[in-house]
Amino acid sequence: MAKHEDLPVPIHSKLDEVYGDGSQVEEAQLRFSILDSKFEELFGHLPDLYARAPGRVNLIGEHIDYEGYSVLPMAIRQDTIVAIGKRDAGESEKLLRIANVNDKYTMCTYPVDPNQEIDLKNHRWGHYFVCGYKGFHEYAKLAGMDVGSPVGLDVMIDGTVPTGSGLSSSAAFVCSSTIAIMAALNVNLPKKEVAQLTCECERHIGTQSGGMDQAISIMAKTGFAELIDFNPIRATDVQLPAGGTFVIAHSLAESQKAVTAATNYNNRVVECRLASIVLGIKLGMEPEEAISKVKTLSDVEGLCVSFAGTHGSSDPTLAVKEYLKEEPYTAEEIEKITGKTLDSIFLDSASSLDVIKAAKHYKLFQRASHVYSEAKRVYAFKDAVSSDSDEEEKLKKLGDLMNDSHHSCSVLFECSCPELEELVEVCKGNGALGARLTGAGWGGCAVALVKESIVPQFILNLKEQFYQSRIDNGTIKKSDLGLYVFASKPSSGAAIFRF
Repeated sequence: MAKHEDLPVPIHSKLDEVYGDGSQVEEAQLRFSILDSKFEELFGHLPDLYARAPGRVNLIGEHIDYEGYSVLPMAIRQDTIVAIGKRDAGESEKLLRIANVNDKYTMCTYPVDPNQEIDLKNHRWGHYFVCGYKGFHEYAKLAGMDVGSPVGLDVMIDGTVPTGSGLSSSAAFVCSSTIAIMAALNVNLPKKEVAQLTCECERHIGTQSGGMDQAISIMAKTGFAELIDFNPIRATDVQLPAGGTFVIAHSLAESQKAVTAATNYNNRVVECRLASIVLGIKLGMEPEEAISKVKTLSDVEGLCVSFAGTHGSSDPTLAVKEYLKEEPYTAEEIEKITGKTLDSIFLDSASSLDVIKAAKHYKLFQRASHVYSEAKRVYAFKDAVSSDSDEEEKLKKLGDLMNDSHHSCSVLFECSCPELEELVEVCKGNGALGARLTGAGWGGCAVALVKESIVPQFILNLKEQFYQSRIDNGTIKKSDLGLYVFASKPSSGAAIFRF
């Protein structure tokens, strides 16, 4: 039997095959009906097909996917649906017209040229669709696929993943767009190829994404979290203990990953690369070799483990403690070790050069310590799930690992914020076995592991102790609370609908 990741993205003719039954499928029916009527009203015809891709919550393994390490997310029920229709090939004006069910997003129009540049200085919501459009055409060209001359596309988006929440609204948008474009051109590929392709697509928006968000959005299965490995991408089912539920709660601080990339997300990618190069040199590599070959901390893990072996250990953080100083490094200090300017090291990456322009110093010890310890926690989490311990013990172990992960993200990786710190404390104070920020951080959501029996009371307590003051001061409306705090079991991955 073919492995899950080798199968193509599934094509469905009924909504219940993805959305199940009861209120969820009723909500989906309403969404598709509104999509159809708005699409027809704006474009004068109905869509040819639809694609959907879910958001995700990362249970453990933060900021390590782009370092080559495995992560452990699950898909959530919130998703992005893309309705798409091809225009007549003979039309004189060929355009990508991208509209949204939500009126706050005005229609974006782009040429059909797959080689167009995305204007990153002028951030528009429609750019995420164009990421998928460019990325797929680049893939097709490299693979020698003939997808014909570009035609105009009419597109309508409906998303329920809260934006800036750390639940991967951008990946859900890019994945559903890419799959919709492929389906409109009668192309379907194995899920693992779509996951890799959509990760490349999102880099067009200027974020040095590691691939977790796209992989889980494409490859998720109902009822399972997934251990996602990279190079090559593959997914291993992880069955979570039945007595625990994950509650996702928004800190209401919006995380704008693409907008703040130079000082936050991409800054950490650069710091990790510099930490890995410096470790490589200190552990015996020639500077030239380290600069050309070492891209991630996983590339020098073997050298770190060999060093640890001389001290009777296998922990790579021993090398970090020995060879990286805790005080921040200046650019000059790193250039002295590498014998090269930082500009020349990152010459091939415009987004990294933006980081270097903005950065005052580099915290190599802290970033490397987080990555190596977090990578170990992911496997400890998977081992705890599959151990012979009783459910109570398993849940306690998973909660402890989540708490340790949050501490590391907050103190060593510094990707938390005051609102997330407050929210995590409120979660722990109300009986969460573990709670941590999830997603890139700097805002967005926390995820808490809660015993299933106390979920309703737990959510009620969060509403009173965290959200009520925000309702009182007008930050959010009481009627929108369900968007900001909800329980979730693992949901299904991307799909195509043809009715």
